[in-house]
Amino acid sequence: MIITHLFRYPFKGLSPEALQRVDLMAGETIPFDRKYALAHQTTLFDPYNPKHLPKTDFVMLMKNEKLAELSTKFQDGQLIINKPDEFLIVANLDDENGRKSLETFFKEYLGDEIRGEPRVVEALNHSFSDVAAKVLSFVNLNSVRDLEQKMGATIHPLRFRANVYFEGLPAWEELKWENKEFQIGSARFKFIKNTTRCLATNVNPETAERDLEIPQALLKYYNHNILGCYLQVIENGTLGVGSVIEVFDLI
Repeated sequence: MIITHLFRYPFKGLSPEALQRVDLMAGETIPFDRKYALAHQTTLFDPYNPKHLPKTDFVMLMKNEKLAELSTKFQDGQLIINKPDEFLIVANLDDENGRKSLETFFKEYLGDEIRGEPRVVEALNHSFSDVAAKVLSFVNLNSVRDLEQKMGATIHPLRFRANVYFEGLPAWEELKWENKEFQIGSARFKFIKNTTRCLATNVNPETAERDLEIPQALLKYYNHNILGCYLQVIENGTLGVGSVIEVFDLI
């Protein structure tokens, strides 16, 4: 098995950032993955005592498919947002005025999809992942292709918003990874859990339209709504595009 694509998502719900390689620390995510999020006014998030909260407390694709219309780039603390052939905003996320300008932008862009006044939130060593554990998400591209064949439709892999996409494993064999460890590049991982799929995967990342019913199709064809899994780094190391994935039974 080999890694073909590697991504991080600096701002929860917004577009991915392709990587070629990344240095990983045990018990941590890819640096800056889901570091920022846009919280509703009703969200009770304390940056000085951060707790994992449900994704419904934040702006995200499951409810806010218009986010998929935006192309974003995160660099040196700045978030740049564009549409095709249209510059929208650049905001410094390390600056109060920059955050306020971004909050105003999203309030105008999403309208009443936001509950009250939105807030850009972050916290030291916190990731706004869909799961409480600090993990990387993996997707087997052959499983995506098998689902494509069943549905008779093209499925863009980025619907699944994974960190790591890989080739070389038969479709759905990753469902047997429970109680396994992994050597990937020079980093060591352990299996945490499979990834259950929500309505966010129905949103086409290229058109921002809800044009497929992915969770329903998984249930129909496979009797589960799983595609992908979460692995956690247990030994520091580096991985990247082209890194080999080796699987080991726990001793």
